[in-house]
Amino acid sequence: MNSKIENIQAANGKLAILTPGMGAVTSTLIAGVLATKKGLNKPIGSLTQMGKIRLGKRSDNRSKLIKDLVPLANLEDIVFGGWDIFHDNAYEAAIKAKVVDRFLLEQVRVEMENIQPMSGVFDERYIKNLKGENVKKFKTKMEASELLIKDIRNFLKTNNCSRAVIVWCASTEAYNPIQNVHLNLKAFEEGLRNNDPAISPSQIYAYAAIKERVPYVNGSPNISVEIPALQELAMEMAVAISGSDFKTGQTLMKTIIAPGLKNRLLGVEGWFSTNILGNRDGLVLDDPESFRSKEVSKGGVLEDILSKEEYPDLYGNLFHKIRIEYYPPRGDNKEGWDNIDIVGWLGEKMQIKIDFLCKDSILAAPIVLDLALFVDLAQRAGMRGIQEWLGFYLKAPLTKPGIKAVNDLSLQLLKLENTLRFFAKEELINHLGLTHYGVDEE
Repeated sequence: MNSKIENIQAANGKLAILTPGMGAVTSTLIAGVLATKKGLNKPIGSLTQMGKIRLGKRSDNRSKLIKDLVPLANLEDIVFGGWDIFHDNAYEAAIKAKVVDRFLLEQVRVEMENIQPMSGVFDERYIKNLKGENVKKFKTKMEASELLIKDIRNFLKTNNCSRAVIVWCASTEAYNPIQNVHLNLKAFEEGLRNNDPAISPSQIYAYAAIKERVPYVNGSPNISVEIPALQELAMEMAVAISGSDFKTGQTLMKTIIAPGLKNRLLGVEGWFSTNILGNRDGLVLDDPESFRSKEVSKGGVLEDILSKEEYPDLYGNLFHKIRIEYYPPRGDNKEGWDNIDIVGWLGEKMQIKIDFLCKDSILAAPIVLDLALFVDLAQRAGMRGIQEWLGFYLKAPLTKPGIKAVNDLSLQLLKLENTLRFFAKEELINHLGLTHYGVDEE
């Protein structure tokens, strides 16, 4: 982060929000924004649209809507687009996803039918349970990135947009840990030219975006902007990036509950989590290699908050198990069960049970909107590279190497709000509050 923000560029012109993946999450997002613009619904769950932020001392009793505090893009200026390996337009995708109420969907049908996906970059080795129908043809992965750059430029020109952001909303790829080709930009670009098998489609999208100076957010557990090569490119091209993996259902609950248990110094012996869901994401995660990517991002949150290094007596033997089961009858209606075995005073054992019945895309859609608007703000503020302050929305917040991620949801919100205060040249808040009791905080 720059130590000082002189001026944030105004949000003039139209903003293109482009998503690799135009299925359940994206169609739900588009329907929600269109419904909000028509006054058919409220943008519940969106911090950028409904959130307020306190300013100054508590005794000042002063607050503002976030969208009035910092210059965010207006919903009226957003143009949606993206890529998908299926031909469905946004309306057809929403019909198949069965997330959005059909009566509401019909009221935004015309606009959604006009949003057609561009052909996607696809590699069946990374998504084994889907067959691509609307895919690009290319000889090298570098050529694929050039085709994506051409798509971005054409979309901006055709839709009269002044700038764009890209948020990954497509399926989870097979687990692909960082390898030699990912370690620096020179090796990565050589790998693109030579079709290195370790370069995944999501990495090609991220490369194309950053090369075109378009901010990029990774909404999946894929390893894309997480690799050193792309972080190097982001700094070189002065592009804001963030990731990884939208924090929606079960992990959201963990980042709320686990900090509370830790704050009260209650021990945790075990945390068993299982999910059932039947949407396309569930089908993809039915492949063990794709599930492994999700398991890594979901598992790291708890191990970070309930650190056995920090509190070996409380969490040294923590057993954490995660399961995701594909169950077609549920569709997008995910159900997450958690069993938590805790230990209290005198070593007495207790349990907490959670049964969270949620709609995955309903929880994800406002996250995509907020991330898109905030990363656009960061770009206009001259921020470059990793935007850790957006970790509030993500399961595995991307940080600078050597910096431990913060996963406590309340601390993540404080970091986000203080970043917005910093942008607005307002006083940062530490919640110490001693000035109200005759103690000088200075």
